[in-house]
Amino acid sequence: MQNRKGERRMTISCRGEELILSKDRAVYWASKKMLIISDLHLGKSATFRQAGIQVPSTVSDTDLYQLSALIAEFLPEVLLVTGDMFHHEMNTDVDAFCVWRAAYPKLKIILVKGNHDQIAAYNYACMDIEIYPQELLCWPFRFIHDLPEVKDEYYNISGHIHPGITIYGKSRQRLRLPCFYFGKKGAILPAFSRFTGLSKVKTEEGDQFYAITPSTVVAVPITD
Repeated sequence: MQNRKGERRMTISCRGEELILSKDRAVYWASKKMLIISDLHLGKSATFRQAGIQVPSTVSDTDLYQLSALIAEFLPEVLLVTGDMFHHEMNTDVDAFCVWRAAYPKLKIILVKGNHDQIAAYNYACMDIEIYPQELLCWPFRFIHDLPEVKDEYYNISGHIHPGITIYGKSRQRLRLPCFYFGKKGAILPAFSRFTGLSKVKTEEGDQFYAITPSTVVAVPITD
């Protein structure tokens, strides 16, 4: 496990593979030139606005800008999304993604569908997104939206619950942060979109959390 002072990332070993955890809520699998994220929820802010809830239109733009920065940093050949790339339907936020997509014609995008990915197959095809309805097996990992109960020879990497952890400081200070979770059954990635909440993960002895701070990724003991 490596995280030199001032770095925005942490490198860990998982099942013999080197994974880079970015403070920008992404994993880079170097040997596969694959950038991995979860829960982008494109279209969520527009859905709220359609319902009369005032959510800034810049939410989606901010997430796409951050995704562009990650692509510039790691130069991946593949972008893999482990579910909830979209939020139910086509809308103006998704239109913005289509413009963004056109700027990366050589980038292969793979989506393992989540519970919110309900747009038509035609729309995925138009955006040049390769779809896996349930899971993607790429040894030694299984990429899936929701962490399954069954264990086999594959290590599961999922999303769905938007994991968070509480960091405790002096004088009863506490700070809730998004995190990467790596347990015995598999890993849970943080939600890429900033327009999401945080959920508590049920833990077991030996599990590891990597908290995402404004400047870096840090390993923390289980405290909640």
